[in-house]
Amino acid sequence: MASPTQESNLIGVADGELDPKRYQSSFLINKVGGQPDWLPVISRQSPRCGRCGAPLAHVAQVYCPLDASPYHRNLHLFACLGAECSGRSEGWRVLRSQCLETEVAASQTPSRPAPPQEAPLSATDWCDTADDWGMEEEGDDGWGGGVKKDTQVNEEMDVSSRLQDLTLGESHEDVPVFRPFFISVVEESDLCGEEDDLEHAQELLREYESREGAVGVRVGEVDGGEEKYEKTSARHGDAVFSRFMKKISLCPQQILRYCHKGKPRFISEPPSNMAQVVTACGSCGRPRTFELQLMPALVSLLKRKDGGAEAELEFGTVLVYTCANSCWTAGSGSAVEEFCFVQGDPDQQLFK
Repeated sequence: MASPTQESNLIGVADGELDPKRYQSSFLINKVGGQPDWLPVISRQSPRCGRCGAPLAHVAQVYCPLDASPYHRNLHLFACLGAECSGRSEGWRVLRSQCLETEVAASQTPSRPAPPQEAPLSATDWCDTADDWGMEEEGDDGWGGGVKKDTQVNEEMDVSSRLQDLTLGESHEDVPVFRPFFISVVEESDLCGEEDDLEHAQELLREYESREGAVGVRVGEVDGGEEKYEKTSARHGDAVFSRFMKKISLCPQQILRYCHKGKPRFISEPPSNMAQVVTACGSCGRPRTFELQLMPALVSLLKRKDGGAEAELEFGTVLVYTCANSCWTAGSGSAVEEFCFVQGDPDQQLFK
């Protein structure tokens, strides 16, 4: 774990398909695709594209309670599969939902306990101070770094599933569903020893620099001791993309980066007025802050659950900004919409 004075980035990678015959998904799970698992007190949402009005497909679910907060907390990302929409910010929506543990308990009804299940190889906690990802500690209460105990997880899974079943009769259009995968979490600082990944990343960088006539040059350090690179003589002049590639070189297969109130990694030059582009929270008016981003390697995983052709979903990175105060109205049953900013990938073939 990085020291409090350093930016701590958490890296999400695909960790096997979520087989419904073995695992019962719940709001406590980090996953790609599948159906969204809403908190028990949150009404089912059916977001639509802000550009064409089409129903959106569920792309990712992140369970991300904040340090020292009493709330369960989820972020759900949705995207339009329209060819003209998936690469635009208007074609994406992110919904934040929260509830107290007491609200979860109050929503429970007497029922037979859920059968024991094999624990998935994925962490369910993106808390600011989490230390062990995917490891359950005895005596931890589940907040500020631990994972919920299996018995509580199974009970909440059962409740969440039964409550969502009550809404299955609602009328909705045929929305594509992506094959679900667990997201496993590691700290970026723990990737230093991954020699195979580094060798593969360096090979990709050599190919890119050779093709583009680009050379990565170390020019010194910036705040926090992070090395800064610039790319010289690139034919398309995209120094930002070169720095992006170097930053993720230890783990090219990462599909998600998480750093609440941290700094995003842009894949191309952002607008000069980015501070104005990111709108304030629509609920409390407070500024929004960066929380997570989806990475290019995720694109190849987004395949239809029914075995059909790969969905037409292309992007470079999807940056998510959320209310700095994570505001929430007690007793609310509706998710809060946050802000997505989408950048296209200048060179998608590097991630295939």
